[in-house]
Amino acid sequence: MLTRPGQAAPELHGLTEAEARARLAADGPNELAADRRPSLLATAWRVVREPMLLLLLGGATLYFVLGDVREAVTLLVFVVAIVGLSLRQERKSERALGALRDLSSPRASVIRDGVQRKVPGREVVRGDLLALAEGDRVPADVLLVDGEHLEVDEALLTGESVPVRKRRAREGEDPAALRPGGDDVPACWSGTLVVRGRGLARVFATGARSELGRIGRSLAELETQDTPLQREIERLVRVVAIGGGVVCFALFLVRGLADGEWLQGLLAGIALAMALLPEEFPVVLSVFFALGAWRIAKQGVLTRQLAAIEALGAATVLCTDKTGTLTQNRMRVAALWSSDAGIVAAGSELPEPVHPVVEYGILASQRDPFDPMEVAFHALGREALEGTEHLHDAWELAREYPLSPELLSVAHVWLEPGGGPRRVVAAKGAPEAIADLCHLAPAESERVLGVVRELAGRGLRVLAVARARFEGDDLPRIQHDFDFELVGLVGLADPLRPEIPAAVAECRAAGIRVVLVTGDHAGTARAIADEAGLAAGGLVTGPELDLLDDAALAARAKDTAIFARVVPEQKLRIVRALKAQGEVVAMTGDGVNDAPALKAAHIGVAMGGRGTDVAREAAALVLTEDDFGSLVAAVRLGRRIYANLRRALAFTVAVHVPIAGMALVPVLLGWPLALLPVHIVFLELIIDPSCTLAFEAEPEDERTMKRRPRDPRAPVFDRRLLAASLLQGAGLFAATLAVFGLALDRGASAGEARALAFATLVAGDLALIASNRSWEHGVLRNLRVPNTPARVIFLGAALVLAAALFVPFLRELFQFDAVRPRDLVLALGASLASLAWFEITKRFVEPRRDRGAEPGLPRG
Repeated sequence: MLTRPGQAAPELHGLTEAEARARLAADGPNELAADRRPSLLATAWRVVREPMLLLLLGGATLYFVLGDVREAVTLLVFVVAIVGLSLRQERKSERALGALRDLSSPRASVIRDGVQRKVPGREVVRGDLLALAEGDRVPADVLLVDGEHLEVDEALLTGESVPVRKRRAREGEDPAALRPGGDDVPACWSGTLVVRGRGLARVFATGARSELGRIGRSLAELETQDTPLQREIERLVRVVAIGGGVVCFALFLVRGLADGEWLQGLLAGIALAMALLPEEFPVVLSVFFALGAWRIAKQGVLTRQLAAIEALGAATVLCTDKTGTLTQNRMRVAALWSSDAGIVAAGSELPEPVHPVVEYGILASQRDPFDPMEVAFHALGREALEGTEHLHDAWELAREYPLSPELLSVAHVWLEPGGGPRRVVAAKGAPEAIADLCHLAPAESERVLGVVRELAGRGLRVLAVARARFEGDDLPRIQHDFDFELVGLVGLADPLRPEIPAAVAECRAAGIRVVLVTGDHAGTARAIADEAGLAAGGLVTGPELDLLDDAALAARAKDTAIFARVVPEQKLRIVRALKAQGEVVAMTGDGVNDAPALKAAHIGVAMGGRGTDVAREAAALVLTEDDFGSLVAAVRLGRRIYANLRRALAFTVAVHVPIAGMALVPVLLGWPLALLPVHIVFLELIIDPSCTLAFEAEPEDERTMKRRPRDPRAPVFDRRLLAASLLQGAGLFAATLAVFGLALDRGASAGEARALAFATLVAGDLALIASNRSWEHGVLRNLRVPNTPARVIFLGAALVLAAALFVPFLRELFQFDAVRPRDLVLALGASLASLAWFEITKRFVEPRRDRGAEPGLPRG
């Protein structure tokens, strides 16, 4: 017996409000625990420990010891500015990530104190009595105590797109022994969806103790890995920092032992350390990934882990599930069969012999259906039978014979207006069940089941439809007592998203292999793969996968296009096998069953429209509109970001050479210091970070998605790139040192020579940017391509340089002396002369064969 709103049967009284409050306090809210965010103090402490900030603090302290308060305060202002900007960026990123979590829980219908009421899902507690109805999202793990024709969509847990049938729990049945999947299980699980019928259920697990929470907890056992670029940059920074530290200490000893100026030697060592320390590398990564996330968000993709952007641009394998990702998660009738017409493709124009198949399929469905298959019947009826005698909106339902474990069919008895005592009976269900109801002869039954196998081979879900007539009001007790005749068969498909074939084709052209990983049947998976245009390849089922060890699975994974009938643990093995082959793996999904694989992959991509909190928490990217095409756009942007990132990092290496050289060589030659910490920090905080904006904004190449994917094991700094960067930097260093030396040789003061060298260095940096915006085109073409940040940087740097040279206060702060115009023209001419050197060396960055790679050819 089921309750109605506002009342409950005496034996189904439910908890009292006091009991519910006590259990909520004891067990906690019915929700998954959110990731703990670092405190503001912890974030600040991490920022302050950055090597560049420690050097700035050391330099400020040394200036205080030397009595130069102005220089000390200037460096401390830079420290405060860096910490403030870093904190703002960190907290803003954390707030953006927190906004991705949907904090609003679904409403639940509970019975407490004998009264049915709505409460927030997070307030559901163990022992609560829930009323479930069509369309309800189950808020907790429950045991069914009563129900009518209850069917539940458990795709979020099992990957199966077809709803499963539920039964009442038997007395003493242990819910701990029950698992999702399959028909006639007397339990429903948190996050699943009721698609048919209604029922009463007792909660036995909430929050982290539910099945959904158990899968969520398994994510904690997976360690999130850095991307290859992050590991490479960390290794490079570590090597350069150690080597730079040794050189700086040596400079300190040389200066101190040579003339006894230990404090000046220490100041020179700090300046050299700031020049050598590749502090910009992490900054460049952060800026590129932050702006890249903003650009990708404009394509409908939210970024939860910024480092995934780099891996996305290098992705070689995309593992995608089927339900709701490649498909629309919405059933449609794809084919019909009758003995007279044979197999007919469903559409707006159907031959008359199959009209009864649709007619009686609708009569065997609910009038206002929620079940996807019944919705598909009604949709086809409206499309193909509107205005015909085959639709019966005025008929009255007299009785329903529900689906049962013994007979997998449902029958509706209809009363026809003006039809007298005659009743029309429509039934639909499993073909074997309908064949049994129709008492088909063995030969006829085998013929029908042969058609069923043919339709199933196309990946369709097959139902049979039957009809009967009955006279009188004394309806039989069971369906078998009707004299049914077979009307036909219906093949239902979960439609492919219309944008999928084009998106898969673009992935293929870009050298990205798409692999289907699904819990569905092999036939269904193969049909979807063929329709989507996935490349030909092998098929491995879950049971076959269990027989393979890790090495054998890795070997099979190389040429397998479809993994069917897999469970979440097997999805993890698949991702790990691909990673063991050196692949950069992206995985899309929306259900709880996808979450462990999402976190294990280099790039987890969750669907935001219908995805769960667990999937979104595990993923690196979230598709806001569940649009597969937006994922391809994200790949395109990822490749653009990586190409521009290489240029920015190459510029950073090149620009460090003259800075380090001018901090070291004048000291070794016994000249005055050419660069002081204030000069270097100016270059670090103004020129270098700003130039990352210029390179990031550089438009993508027209062949971005027609090139071979880069080898994920190839370093970002290969020999060619590093050699070209060092040669470019050496050219600018030679020009700057020559200007500084010539100025001293003709009798200029240290301040004047320093100002000329600084002007040469800044102008040379701008020339370096202009040249390296593209490695395939000349500087004149680069300047013609619109790039607003680059133009703003050029203008801003020129104005700041002019102010530092000609405004007395700033000139004194930078320890410059006044320069003569003709000397300044000579200095700027030297920096422009180095531009010709830049244009020559950049041609050797990439092999010519890589610039003209054959489109769509994967890297071997």
